[in-house]
Amino acid sequence: MPVSVRVSRLAAGVVLAGLLVSPALAQGTEPMILPPQDLAPPARGLVAPGPVAPLEPARPAVAPPPAARSAVAAAKPPAPPPEAKMSQDPQPTLRPDSASQALAAGRRYAEIVARGGWPSVPEGPLTKPGQSAAHIPAVRSRLAAEGEDGGDLASPVLDAPLAAAVKRFQWRHGLPDTGIIGPATVKAMNVPAEARERALLYSADRLANLDFGFGPRHVVVNIPSAAVEAVEDGAVARRYVAVVGDPKHPSPIVTARIGAINLNPTWTLPVSIVKNEIIPKMRKDPATLAKQRIRIFGASGQEIDPARIDWSTNAAVNYTLRQDSGPGNALGQLRIAMPNRHDVYMHDTPSKRHFASDRRFLSHGCVRVSGVLDLAAWILAPQGFNRATLEAVQATGERKDIGLPKPVPVAWVYLTGWVTPDGAVHFRDDIYGLDRPDPLDELVTATIAER
Repeated sequence: MPVSVRVSRLAAGVVLAGLLVSPALAQGTEPMILPPQDLAPPARGLVAPGPVAPLEPARPAVAPPPAARSAVAAAKPPAPPPEAKMSQDPQPTLRPDSASQALAAGRRYAEIVARGGWPSVPEGPLTKPGQSAAHIPAVRSRLAAEGEDGGDLASPVLDAPLAAAVKRFQWRHGLPDTGIIGPATVKAMNVPAEARERALLYSADRLANLDFGFGPRHVVVNIPSAAVEAVEDGAVARRYVAVVGDPKHPSPIVTARIGAINLNPTWTLPVSIVKNEIIPKMRKDPATLAKQRIRIFGASGQEIDPARIDWSTNAAVNYTLRQDSGPGNALGQLRIAMPNRHDVYMHDTPSKRHFASDRRFLSHGCVRVSGVLDLAAWILAPQGFNRATLEAVQATGERKDIGLPKPVPVAWVYLTGWVTPDGAVHFRDDIYGLDRPDPLDELVTATIAER
């Protein structure tokens, strides 16, 4: 039976082919990026202790010969770049009934709003499990208002029951689920109930007309989460850290089908990047193209000497600028092709240091995926490929396109509020401002069919 919800039309968005996107995207914002050539910082983390060896008398240190040092250095693999922690929860973000589930949750949060919302939590010291702090009773009351059982409301101690409730809150909000109450957790707790209600209703509205054939194997990118899910038989087989578009170059809401994996791809620079980034750089440093291994081609495919271009003008936009394949390529060593009207796709990147950030909204619209080779191997698994076979092709340095006889559905969605199968309600920051109603907008009715 159809149900209806009244929501304010998004002043920040427009509708294209039934999908909600930002005005910038409707005007054809270029979705590419030329990432900085930064070196990744060393990996962080703890090393598990091994067995303790018996003590031996100290011996004078002897430096190994240069040849031995070179051999050791060559044999030691580089440390992997750090990345943000991803949840291992197998529950997918997007399901066929996500719209109706978000709508139902929005109604529950409307009831919380009608009761006056929830109390704010004052700032306090970083509080770890077992410690006491004056703002802990306020944390308990805040969680209780949302239905979480935080134990004795009057206790100032961050005891085990409260720590468990805090961890669950953090998990639902995409925060590290440590149970430690710090500024990020308090900030999330102090988002008004009205904003959480809006997140659910607007997310339901965005999903109402989403035309997506899930299939037994599909890929989902939730833009506000900056995460990619490979879903198989209704469960998340793998989840990946991602970097998505920044607010000036937002990643679009789009559905498509993955048709090919491009290994060692070249990159054709979009006109906007040639005009806004390359031309100003060439005026300052004529060696810019050579440093980034970018070549210029004319209309008939002939290569053009950069010295023949008048860089004091915008004449370069009339040529094709293409970056050679290789580790320094803006697309990295792998591109996941998914033809769509926005010309966006998922890809590798030479700038992997950004995967360690908790706020990964940095690209020009495309989605950079940490562990993209593993994702490609999962996509190609039905064809007999695995990571080792793909690495062998990559190692040749030659471009190779592997087509998919059966394309894999992919959806990029913008969910700031959603419900997982266990009933947990999740929230993410509205990074693009699509949940903000304009008071001058008329009210519209969106009909969402229950499934």
